[in-house]
Amino acid sequence: MPSASDPTPELLSPAGNWDCARAAVAAGADAIYFGLPDFNARLRADNFTTGDLPALMDYLHRHGVRGFVAMNTLIFTGELEAAEKRLREIAAARVDALIIQDLGLAWLAAQVAPDVEIHASTQMTLTSPEGLAFAASILPLHRAVLARELSLAEIERFQKHAAKHPQTATAPLEVFVHGALCVAYSGQCLTSESLGKRSANRGECAQACRMPYELIVDGKPQDLGEVRYLLSPQDLAAAEMIPGLVAAGVKSFKIEGRLKSPEYVAAITRVYRKALDAAIAGQPDPTDAEDRYTMEMMFSRGLSTGWLGGTNHPYLTHGRYGKKRGPLVGRIATCGNGWITLEDTTGVPLKPGDGVVFDAGENRDHEQGARIWKIDGPRILFHRAHSGLDFTRIRPGQLISKTSDPALESSIRNFWKTAKPRETKTPLHLHITGHPGTPLTLHHNDITLQSDTPLTEATNHPLDTATLTAQLSRLGGTRYELTTLTHDLTAPCHLPLSSLNRLRRALVAKLDAQVPVAAVCNRQTPSLNFKSQISNLQSSELTILVRDFPQLEAAIESNAPFIYCDFEDPRRCREAVTRFRATATPDQKILLATPRILKPGETGYLTLLERAKPDGLLLRNLAALETYRHRTDLLRIGDFSLNTANPLTSRLLRDHANLDTLTISYDLNISQVIDLLENAPPDWFELTLHQHMPLFHMEHCVFCTFMSNGTTYKDCGRPCEKHTVHLRDRVGQLHRLQADVGCRNTLFNGRAQTGANHFPALRQRGLARFRIELLDQSKSEAATAIRIYQDLLARRTTPSTVIDRIPAIARLGVTEGTLAAKP
Repeated sequence: MPSASDPTPELLSPAGNWDCARAAVAAGADAIYFGLPDFNARLRADNFTTGDLPALMDYLHRHGVRGFVAMNTLIFTGELEAAEKRLREIAAARVDALIIQDLGLAWLAAQVAPDVEIHASTQMTLTSPEGLAFAASILPLHRAVLARELSLAEIERFQKHAAKHPQTATAPLEVFVHGALCVAYSGQCLTSESLGKRSANRGECAQACRMPYELIVDGKPQDLGEVRYLLSPQDLAAAEMIPGLVAAGVKSFKIEGRLKSPEYVAAITRVYRKALDAAIAGQPDPTDAEDRYTMEMMFSRGLSTGWLGGTNHPYLTHGRYGKKRGPLVGRIATCGNGWITLEDTTGVPLKPGDGVVFDAGENRDHEQGARIWKIDGPRILFHRAHSGLDFTRIRPGQLISKTSDPALESSIRNFWKTAKPRETKTPLHLHITGHPGTPLTLHHNDITLQSDTPLTEATNHPLDTATLTAQLSRLGGTRYELTTLTHDLTAPCHLPLSSLNRLRRALVAKLDAQVPVAAVCNRQTPSLNFKSQISNLQSSELTILVRDFPQLEAAIESNAPFIYCDFEDPRRCREAVTRFRATATPDQKILLATPRILKPGETGYLTLLERAKPDGLLLRNLAALETYRHRTDLLRIGDFSLNTANPLTSRLLRDHANLDTLTISYDLNISQVIDLLENAPPDWFELTLHQHMPLFHMEHCVFCTFMSNGTTYKDCGRPCEKHTVHLRDRVGQLHRLQADVGCRNTLFNGRAQTGANHFPALRQRGLARFRIELLDQSKSEAATAIRIYQDLLARRTTPSTVIDRIPAIARLGVTEGTLAAKP
């Protein structure tokens, strides 16, 4: 079984249940990852129970496979004790590693389960060497799962950065090579929470990215034909990229799919086992058309190399469908009542029983599919009564894709169910001594056992090496195998074979009793409460986040003490600071927001911000924390994107990034915010009281893909700078789309949200800093909104008055969203 220190690349497969685990082992996985019923980003999977863990880990370890538990969600304050109990159970079951998103949970795991490796989840949003350096400097990371938006060239820079900065903390790298792609950066998607009250950071993704949207440009709908799935990426299939990733130093190659079938797990693992073995041996990629067909049939929304090959926006997201598709078969040439013929065929075979879908360019929820009944020459026949097809809707020119191959699925099912993967056995080196009249004595390392009957003189067939080996090697069904046997019997001896068999069984029992069991850590639970007594409540402060110059002017004129500038182009920040210095009072401060994501080589954006000479920075990612952790000449505010959800994470960020204030995570509802404030000093925090929730934050550029003929910022013509763009969802709500300096897109909820109702309760618990974020308000609208909230903080108006007045000036409705109280 490979160890954490083994440099040999590892193939890591998903397992949503026991069958998937067996399928992964049969197909050659080096490790599997799986979830438990809580703290797991795939709550819809079958998952395992803590009661399953001992048997599961024993099964995996007997086959030389490691097992990792995914605890890859944010942990709320009230869950820390339950999470600690879960960590101890995981350690006791000899789990090899934990995959963790929450910084505080990772720190807690290091305290109470020190023998279990800690792997930083992709939800930790590790996108640059600097961000990894920060995480690895505060946590004992054994591995870092990189964001899926990185290219091979960018991943190579991690190795180069480590070589150039040997004193900087780092960790072995893990990369996704196959499976579904999220359109948003993992750990940075708030769509399910904002629109559906189901947080992706809590394992309840509602898959809003797979829904249809309309593109609204400058207030007018754009006719995109059958293109409706503007945010649904194709699936990742990167077998061809594995040699380059091995050369880049990647340790682990990860397959996505804890919600998939065991047939998917077995089939995809087999393909990547072959590809990885070839790459390790320095051979070309051996995968072929048959492998690609298998991958497409197991599950596919279309296959691509994702971001690994570099930026090509239209290649990744074509927008034509968001569900499983399978390979294209051809186009309907002629059709009749119950039959079709094809043209422009692709060579994908069809046979009776196969499933197909008819692509008429319509709403995918209404498209038709069926199984083939018969094939009669060029005609493909469907049962008129039982296919469920409306043949009047089938027309020449429609595309046909193959969605199901029962024969292939049966073959793969038979493979994983009947395969007998080689078990990893413990070698035994036995030495036998004795003479007639004494028991036979068996020696193995520090174990000495004697037979239950004495040896006698042999009249014929004395014990010899062959006889002893034949009886003592019968270890099938155990974790041991006889490797060598020697003996030193001083005379021809005899012992009943039944006595030898009992001696063998006694040896197995003794060895089993010595199998190491993970020691349950007896360390005391570290304090989970950092509350300090509140002697005097600080006076309330309202901070304003602005996104253009008119809003900046309104904020300055309001005498807001802290103004955050979040401009799409950081080059405008120098002018913003200059305007601020010209008109602001000495007591006012201006801070500049960093980009939400920093990829390798992008820390120059921070230099642009710093050269503008602001009073401080709104830090939005771990790379920015690493860059400014030792600076004392700037105010440093940690933004919501750092996912501060509990006191442990808060303390880590405060202590190691030397932050002045932390913005409370947008995943917390009012009850959870209060829990946090009651377990940590309120003066650590700031809360966003009014905003348009940033739904998706994504590398995918909608502007480039659907508003240009280009593929990257180099040839797209920059439509983001010329047009105001919204996406309209299925219920008719418009959501504003904006691009940042890295061409990353953010889709903002079209409905503003306010927590005004909860202001009195938050003040009562000591919270003093509140923020409002402006999106596209004019100067006068911004001034009105600022004044309303200033009156609220000064108790000159009531929360109900705020809620009554805000819709009139914001133009869009207001929802309490995540600040809604628990029922």
